[in-house]
Amino acid sequence: MLNLVLFGPPGAGKGTQSEKLISKYNLVHISTGDIFRAHIKGQTDLGKQVSQIIADGNLVPDSITIAMLEEEINKNPQAKGFIFDGFPRTVAQAEALDKFLKDNNSSITGVIALDVNEQELTQRIAKRQEISGRADDAADKLKKRIEEYFGKTIHVLPYYEAQGKLSKVNGIGEIETIFTELSQVIDSYSA
Repeated sequence: MLNLVLFGPPGAGKGTQSEKLISKYNLVHISTGDIFRAHIKGQTDLGKQVSQIIADGNLVPDSITIAMLEEEINKNPQAKGFIFDGFPRTVAQAEALDKFLKDNNSSITGVIALDVNEQELTQRIAKRQEISGRADDAADKLKKRIEEYFGKTIHVLPYYEAQGKLSKVNGIGEIETIFTELSQVIDSYSA
């Protein structure tokens, strides 16, 4: 089973590259952001609970995020693998994911971090905000999300680096060039 974590700050291109990787490797995409937005749009109990947290640019508590993620994995028992986008965001989440996968006779195959500087991120998200109007892309929320990433989330990388599972790919450039580099990293897992 091929289980990947696609890592990077808001606006790094995780969603764009995930779509291409899903198609090429026949993986199930699990984006915590997409799941949260679906719950909010559907006005589920979870959606109501996390709506304000996300709108304020804060991270949803680990317990809620992990339970939701496990539910998504369990919905896809025939999956050839998963690509985790936007998760894990804390070492506690990474440990919980490792435990859950181990309990299901699986593990994370690799973690790929898209390297993108803050100036590029700001430009990309400003463009995305114009197109999508996502509430979490508003300038004040964006600044908080980027600070959250560089202040807290990035500390998950050493956890995976210690396991020998971390690779970094330059996330600035043409979409196809970045995709080719990602594919080379993923293909090396089975070499």
